[in-house]
Amino acid sequence: MKFGIRHQDTYSRGELILRGLFGWLYIAFPHAFLLIFLQIGAAIVSFISFWSILFTGNMPNGMFNYQLNLQKWTLRLNARLLNLSDGYPAFGLNSIDSNTLIELDQQESYNRMSLLARALFGFIYVYIPHMFCLFFLQIGAMFVRIIAFWAVLITGKYPKGMHNYMVGILRWSFRINIFMTYLTDRYPAFSMSGDEADFGPSDSGNLLDN
Repeated sequence: MKFGIRHQDTYSRGELILRGLFGWLYIAFPHAFLLIFLQIGAAIVSFISFWSILFTGNMPNGMFNYQLNLQKWTLRLNARLLNLSDGYPAFGLNSIDSNTLIELDQQESYNRMSLLARALFGFIYVYIPHMFCLFFLQIGAMFVRIIAFWAVLITGKYPKGMHNYMVGILRWSFRINIFMTYLTDRYPAFSMSGDEADFGPSDSGNLLDN
């Protein structure tokens, strides 16, 4: 899985203040309203995908794309609400965002035993251990967000280490989502990082290949 948020050379102080004061109103609310309905659709897609994989060993391509594009939309939204990226997040499952990226190749076949294990015991062996670790990382993230806010406000730059920390938490969380929606059989790694990959001509090196 390739996952990343571009680390910009400079960040807009105006956008930072606007998001801090009104981000919940003009970003979070309209996107969340639409995503509620798409998440209902995602639950239905997961249900159908489960039976499709169980009987055929494959997930329909359209269902795979729906779930993956929903993850991309969620990442676009999180990147702005967490001040990791400037610009307004695009609406739509097929929208493209130059500042965020999730890439995942669809498997030719899926493991039925892994599918059943996730459906029956995923809460125990996936959610509990990962959420336990992420809980402590999120405590650190609260302090990082405060410090980074003032850093951007004063200097116009988001400290690279702090940016990597926040993106790492998101990367870890999205690995769990992708695994539990049956998009991959690969168990999510207990890690915030991965191997480096290209993000584009203006990349600052924050896109990682897991």
